[in-house]
Amino acid sequence: MDKEQKQQIIEQFRINEKDTGSVEVQIALLTARINHLTEHLKAHPKDFHSRRGLMKMVGRRRKMLRYLKRANPESYRNLIEKLNLRK
Repeated sequence: MDKEQKQQIIEQFRINEKDTGSVEVQIALLTARINHLTEHLKAHPKDFHSRRGLMKMVGRRRKMLRYLKRANPESYRNLIEKLNLRK
């Protein structure tokens, strides 16, 4: 992910002007990295080191989503809808 893509994601999901590290932004950035790595693993199915990194990122995102659901359910629902995480 290059700087422009990262900045675009931050601008889309931030809460206020100086926000770069809120839970919503972190989840959105992790989701972008997970999607990119998923595409990589489709082309390289035997890359087990990257697969382990993917699993760690998915676990981290799951923990953050659980926290957000508990702390701010409305923001959780909006984020899930924007990122198309649940079907």
